[in-house]
Parts: sequence; C-alpha cells; structure tokens
Amino acid sequence: MPIELCDVAVIGGGPAGSTAAALLARLGHKVIALEKAHHPRFHIGESLLPMNLPLFERLGVLDKVRALGVFKPGADFEADNERGYNTFAFARALGASPPHAYQVWRQDFDQMLFEHARTCGADAREGHEVVKVEQRGARESELEVFTDTGTTYQIKARYLVDASGRDTFLSAKRKLRRRNDQHQSAAIFGHFRGARDRAGEDAGNISIYRFEHGWMWMIPLPKGVMSVGAVCWPDYFKRRKGRTVEFLLETLRCNKALWARLEGAELIDGEVRVTGNYSYDSTRMGGPGWVMVGDAFAFLDPVFSSGVYLAMTGAEQATTLVDTALREPRAEAGLLRRLERRQRAGMARFSFFIYRFNGAVMRQMFRGPRNTLQTEQGVISMLAGDLFDSPKVIRRIGIFKIFYALVAVTQWSSWRAEHRYRLAQARAQFSGGTTPLDK
Repeated sequence: MPIELCDVAVIGGGPAGSTAAALLARLGHKVIALEKAHHPRFHIGESLLPMNLPLFERLGVLDKVRALGVFKPGADFEADNERGYNTFAFARALGASPPHAYQVWRQDFDQMLFEHARTCGADAREGHEVVKVEQRGARESELEVFTDTGTTYQIKARYLVDASGRDTFLSAKRKLRRRNDQHQSAAIFGHFRGARDRAGEDAGNISIYRFEHGWMWMIPLPKGVMSVGAVCWPDYFKRRKGRTVEFLLETLRCNKALWARLEGAELIDGEVRVTGNYSYDSTRMGGPGWVMVGDAFAFLDPVFSSGVYLAMTGAEQATTLVDTALREPRAEAGLLRRLERRQRAGMARFSFFIYRFNGAVMRQMFRGPRNTLQTEQGVISMLAGDLFDSPKVIRRIGIFKIFYALVAVTQWSSWRAEHRYRLAQARAQFSGGTTPLDK
C-alpha cells in the first residue's frame, strides 16, 4: 500500500497534541495529527490555570475559551473562620500571570483545540489509532494506523510527537514509564445540577475540601453544572462495596461543608466515573526524531489543576525543538535536554505541594495563610501556573518550603507518620478504575 509522507506525525488529539499540531502547521510543516477517538469525548481536568491564558492568546483561541468557560477568579480552601474557607485570588499573584482563569467542559474544550489545529493547516484525523511505530533513523519514523472503519495505512514522518495522554504510547513501547514511588491516588467523581455556588465574587472558584482519606473538589461548569469528586488514597478504594454511585455519595458525605452545598442537587444521569493510579513519569522525554509531551511523558495529580497547563506549555516548547531539529539537527540534543529540565523543574515545584497537601502541616499553613516575605502570594502564583520563568515566584516557593520544614519540626511525630503512610500507599500494589496505569 502507498505510504503517506509528512514532516511531523502527532499521536493524540488532546490539548498537548492539538497545540503542537497547530503551531507546527503554522510554521509551514506538513503535520498529520491522529486521534483514536472522535470528538467530543469525555476527559477529566476541567479547571484551567491563569497561565493558560497567554498561551491561548498566542495560539489564537482565547475568545473561544472565554465563550466556553466559567470565569474562575481563584481557588478556595476550607478553613475554620466565619466564612468557612480562605480564598486565594489570582489577582494577588506576584508574577505576570492573568488575574483569572476559566473552567470548561473538557470535551468541548478539546474538540475546539483539535478543530483549531485543523484550521491552522494540520491534517487532523479522528478515529485513527496508531498501533505500531518503527524508527528507521533519526528522521524516519514509520507508523501503522488502524481506522475505526476497519482499514489500515502507513505514515512515514521526519519527526514524531507523542501526545497520547495516559496511554503513554511511546513510553510504554520503549519501557520508559515508571510508577511514582512518592505518591499515588485515585479519583471518583460525577456532575451535579443544582449545587450551591460560592457567594458573590467567589462564585466561579474551584473549592477544595479535605477529609480523612484524601481531598475533594467542587468545580463550577457552564449551565449550572458542578463537577464534584474526591481524590483518595488507594487503600480507601479497597473498601468500596456496592454500587459506585453509592460509594461516591458516601464519600462526599464525609465532609459536612461540601455536602451542605450539594443539598437538593441531582447527579446528572446517575453517572459516576472512577480513575486510578495517577502518578507516573518517564525516564526520558525524547530522543533523535521523537518527543513526548503532556501526560504521555508524565502525570502528577489533579490537585492543583496542573495537567492542561503542563501539557500545553510543554507542547508549545516542544514546537521549537521540533522545528529547529528539522532545520538544524545538531541543535536537537541540547534543546531536548533544556526542555526536559524545564518540564521536570515545573513538575517538581507542583509535586512538593501535591505530595504533602493532605498532611497536618500543609493543612495548618493553608488554614491561616500568612504573607510573610510574600510567601502567600508566591503560593498563589504557583496555583496560577507561574512556576517556570519567574525568579521572584520561585524564590517565594523556596521560602515557603523552609517555613514548611520549620512547622514540620514542631509536629515531627505526626509529620513522620503521614510521610510513612504516603510512601506506603505509593508503593502498594493498587489497580482499578477506568484508566489504570498498568495495562
């Protein structure tokens, strides 16, 4: 059969893949983007970060995101005060991050980005699954593609971008994927109609609650819908009995403040989703002629809504790598090293908070935040996604870590017990959910 030729093949039609395809097509490369499903398709990760907005503007989709989304001025965390929560408003961030973000239905958001890649000149195909890749050389990758109509064909690409998400196509094939031995969690969630928003200017906030076995979220979405779920330690899911719907509701009742906002709300279509074994990365990000971006490379945890931003900023940076490598192959290795260092550094800054978020020390620090040496504003900047290129933000995050260590010393016994429990959970063999890590 004839083999199709292109400059860049992109596996996956999520935010990372669509971003890379759109930007590379704009640069004049012949791009084929392959999505195995059809848009719209469900995906978790509805809450975006302010640092997404400049990227949306560069991509040319900011107005489309605004039309799809709910205005998100900040995040709030449960606290022992008159209101019952503390607000971390993005407008108080230190860096140059925008003062707000948006919350979207991911199926609509992902479809918009994929269609935008097509309008930018990418040959964006749906229902086309890459089933095999063989690399013949640094600028010659052969892909075997199976379509949902039952046909197969081949593509020969000069460069391969893997944005396959949690399928981690290349990472799995090359045996690069590794489970995170520091942190593991799983999530159960659903969408409710009739839940109570926060009052006034906090109405669009993502709200975070804690309970004994993890933490919970409430995310306002368009048309009066609220995404509500819980991220839990693996051993909590082992207790699950009966129907998944009942287990979700039983879990949400564990936090009285959250449950009060759900009083009278209706679970849409009675549908509950479970997804497990969140955290993993790959031993390397790429090599001559190929690179992995977004969840195909690594995934942390949804606690600070980092997934879409890390995926899209990584894809944008990878665009420079791919474009330069196709023109100046000698520069490829250095650019790839810098890109991987950048991504790992950003993930590490998020990880510090994610790993410790449900511990007593972090609970105390978020319960009554103080802006000593602008550390609270530094944390807000981190929550906004400003964790790559702003030295003053990075310095404040470093100071926050020092404060955390000092508080941990005063609570040594409980900190150590929590630390050991987290590591035990991360290292335990746990499987289950709709998208387990080990397939």
